Amino acid sequence: MSKYAIHPLDFSGLKTIPIRERGGKVRAEDFAGPHVPGTGFGGWLDSLPKVLAADSLRAVVSALQAARAAAKPVIWGMGGHVIKCGLAPVLIDLMRRGYATGFALNGSASIHDFEIAIAGRTSEDVEAVLPDGSFGSAEETGREMNTAIAEGDRNSIGIGEALGRRIEMLADPAYRSSSLLYEAWARGVPVTVHVAIGTDTPHTHPAADAAAIGRATHRDFRLFCSMVAELNGGGVYLNVGSAVVLPEVFLKAVSVVRNLGRPLAAFNTVNFDFLQHYRPKVNVVERPHAGAGGRGFAITGHHELMLPLLAAILIELDA
Repeated sequence: MSKYAIHPLDFSGLKTIPIRERGGKVRAEDFAGPHVPGTGFGGWLDSLPKVLAADSLRAVVSALQAARAAAKPVIWGMGGHVIKCGLAPVLIDLMRRGYATGFALNGSASIHDFEIAIAGRTSEDVEAVLPDGSFGSAEETGREMNTAIAEGDRNSIGIGEALGRRIEMLADPAYRSSSLLYEAWARGVPVTVHVAIGTDTPHTHPAADAAAIGRATHRDFRLFCSMVAELNGGGVYLNVGSAVVLPEVFLKAVSVVRNLGRPLAAFNTVNFDFLQHYRPKVNVVERPHAGAGGRGFAITGHHELMLPLLAAILIELDA
């Protein structure tokens, strides 16, 4: 006999309903199927369950195919990790195939790409070099990036274009073919670079010209706004691996375009990252579509797995 004053609730009067009447969000016909050898990535995509992220991945693939078919922009916004884990060749190939019509990089992405172009290596061991203050002190990186930006500013071009042009002058051809900055510049595909002063190692170099950096990155922001304006009616914007800077830049660009009276609706956005952060979720996936149609998707996974997977699906479906 329990000593408690309160007793377990009597369920005998609880009402039930038949399971068929109740329904359900998941049905057997939505389940995954085993992969069939020889069907390629198209078959693999079809075999995924028709729920959640698998449906989102299929929708992203369809949106990219539709954007290319309609000659609408496909803009990739990227953080540094995407470049330093070796994905520039995948993105360059997608650009050649029409699945990338423009790129927006944060400062770290531009640094990693520039270093690959001029030296074939990047990504310092920060823990090893921070104690003696040598972190971020690579002479060639600071000198050449700042020279490129200053010269570009004098010629009224943004950071992305200026870096691509500088790589063409400096880089070993064996390395520059792995540079997104260079390959996009060589093809006339716009690349914009969006920096916050103090976040990037070249800002600590004696050659840094803060006024030139500010003007050049603002010029790139205005160029990015022009790119975003063309998303209307079926374009795709993908944010890959930038948790703060590029989601904020993208949202401001969306507002600028609409403020200027340009139509911007019925486009698609995607956030790829191994963690779903607040700003990409609201500024990329949700807010741009409020009252404007279109859809936003979030795909979670490591860049070095998810981007090659997405590219392979697109390539196989084109074959």
